[in-house]
Amino acid sequence: MLRPTLLVAALAAAFPACADADLDALRAELKEMKSSYEARIQSLEKRLQQAEAQPAATPAPADTAPATVAPAPQPETASNHFNPDISLILQGQYANLDDIEHRHITGFFPAGHDHGAERGFSLEHTELVMSASIDPYFSGYMNLALLDAEVSIEEAWFQTTALGNGLTLRGGRFLSGLGYQNTQHPHAWDFADNNLMYRALFGEAYGNDGLQLKWVAPTELFMEFGAEVGRGANFPGTDRNKNGAGSTVLFGHLGGDVGVSHSWRAGLSYLQTRAGDRDSEIDDLNDVAAETLFSGSSKAWIADFVWKWAPNGNATEQNFKFATEYFSRKEDGDLLCVNNTATGGACTDVTDRYKATQSGFYAQGVYQFMPRWRTGYRYDRLDSGSVDFGLNNAFLPVTDYAPTRHSLMLDYSPSEFSRFRLQVSQDKSMESVSENQWFVQYIHSLGSHGAHSF
Repeated sequence: MLRPTLLVAALAAAFPACADADLDALRAELKEMKSSYEARIQSLEKRLQQAEAQPAATPAPADTAPATVAPAPQPETASNHFNPDISLILQGQYANLDDIEHRHITGFFPAGHDHGAERGFSLEHTELVMSASIDPYFSGYMNLALLDAEVSIEEAWFQTTALGNGLTLRGGRFLSGLGYQNTQHPHAWDFADNNLMYRALFGEAYGNDGLQLKWVAPTELFMEFGAEVGRGANFPGTDRNKNGAGSTVLFGHLGGDVGVSHSWRAGLSYLQTRAGDRDSEIDDLNDVAAETLFSGSSKAWIADFVWKWAPNGNATEQNFKFATEYFSRKEDGDLLCVNNTATGGACTDVTDRYKATQSGFYAQGVYQFMPRWRTGYRYDRLDSGSVDFGLNNAFLPVTDYAPTRHSLMLDYSPSEFSRFRLQVSQDKSMESVSENQWFVQYIHSLGSHGAHSF
């Protein structure tokens, strides 16, 4: 309750020129207000005492049906109704490709989880996405990839929302924060297919079951640092029956604005994992398919850079994005070339040391030249690098071929929920093969879908 004397003193200090008569009037008015409030409080206390003194209501007779009374609501610490944001991504295409039985990238072991492209009409993965706040402390996200009889969990994770100090912890299955494109699902790509770099490194993207700790610094310059530990079951690693972590990822990103029209981000990432009998198939020196099993370590560095331009920060009319990533990977261990002499092959079950240092990059630019219309160009180049199969050099090919690819695309988005794309590519990822590829693609998003990252 407000003390009248304090208020009077405050008023006197604020208005030293007030006359004594005015102060007396204020005192009288405050006294009257105090008396009124005290009387009301006493009345309420008297009513409460009378209610408590009344006897309990007489129960109804046994043969009288009791009235239906809804149970009193139980107190909740937080709301957790299942009301997530749900979206469905529909994606398909027509691809005009040469009839090549075993598509591969010359000089590189085939990576797992590489869907590739089918000739003619095809339905790409349909994605079912759900996300919601769990309580004041956590949020959750799930992405299911659906294709005919195949259902795979691309991501399913929880993330903290209240750690504070720029810290977030994520746990479950998630796309790693390394690089730039790795966190993007196929519907968010700027081109109809994946670049050669990610196809060689991971097949599509590097996902993991594990934990991610990320910190964003409280600075004007964007500074993000993260660390991940996980099972390491995906390529270039393999699933191994062991405790502890099978892979480690470290990444850092810096970024900021340049004026009102430009923004940028640069990053560096490191992946370390191990493989146990990683199964791959390549053609041996007799051009016969040979199965190989690799056991050892795989380490990769990735550098990424992104620059965006939008006049006065308004990207609705015009905008441009340049993105590039470079990787260097080293693998060291033992390689078994399984005996395939029965089919005319050269391998004879020899196991020996395998060491390889390989690299590559892509660079792309996408320009929205008017509302709803974009065009883009991407250049891919890989370096098969230094590869030593040990004794298996007598059976497996070693090449210095540099796979390349040029891609040009044009897309039209009638709205933010739909897109149609035309792409033509000259693919030289296989030695002695130059292929002109055509793609016509559609992407439709149904329902509520969160914004994509930078």
